[in-house]
Amino acid sequence: MSTETDQGYSAAAEVGAVRARRTVWENMWRGLKKAPLTAWFGLIVIFCYCFVAVFAGLLAPYGESQVFDVPYAPWSDEYTFGTDQLGRDMLTRLIYGARNTIGIAVATTLLSFAVGGGLGVLATIQRGWFDQILSRAVDVLMAIPSLIFALMLLSIFGSTILNLIIIIAILDATRVFRLARAVAMNVVVMDYVEAAKLRGEGLGWIMRKEIIPNIMPPLVAEFGLRFCFVFLTISALSFLGVGIQPPTADWGSMVRENATLITYGDITPLLPAGAIALLTVAVNFVVDWFLHKTSGLRDEH
Repeated sequence: MSTETDQGYSAAAEVGAVRARRTVWENMWRGLKKAPLTAWFGLIVIFCYCFVAVFAGLLAPYGESQVFDVPYAPWSDEYTFGTDQLGRDMLTRLIYGARNTIGIAVATTLLSFAVGGGLGVLATIQRGWFDQILSRAVDVLMAIPSLIFALMLLSIFGSTILNLIIIIAILDATRVFRLARAVAMNVVVMDYVEAAKLRGEGLGWIMRKEIIPNIMPPLVAEFGLRFCFVFLTISALSFLGVGIQPPTADWGSMVRENATLITYGDITPLLPAGAIALLTVAVNFVVDWFLHKTSGLRDEH
């Protein structure tokens, strides 16, 4: 009898989970149908970039570092966007640059949110000396221009991809810390958080179940903005020669390596620059729509 009851409970739970997932997808689709054209444009662009980044090896006509004996070749059927100063196919470098630049930017942003967001929420719960020490350390780091600080640290520790991710993530985590701490301050004083403390719930449980779910909308919006800033920072560092190093394809270094072509009326260097600008605009369109959607405001008709 108990076995049949347990099976009934498990079947009911499974049906409830399926209905919950279906409801989530239905709500997401309803929200997307009401999204403005700018948000749809941003989502389509982001999807195309992600598709190119994931399937770069299949889409690229040549190898990432494959060199031909025709440097600065013009646009042709063989070389769609010509070749660079070493004779590498520009279209291939653009495609692989999407994987490298976007992949490193996403990894850096995730790490900065894990560090900055976690410490921000923890400082809000602990308060006292722990909060003061972290806040003053963040103030010191934010007082230094991040690009100059990153240049100095990369010059000291070397311009490897791992160092690039760690250094930019730590510098960017200061902004995430300030935001997470500010929004968590409004949640940590709520009655349900105090009730969880009185029940004897652990610190990790309170962070995961009570605080983080209630501060997700501003953090998700900030994630999009932070990704743009990290993406542009990596491109700027690569343009200055201390970011992603050759022979790894990167849009920032591609602009620097082929900048001389602009003086001859060749727009090839503008292609990676345009790719950077288009992705930044697309992400900002999506972030603006998400902020409007989560703010509770209604469109006026």
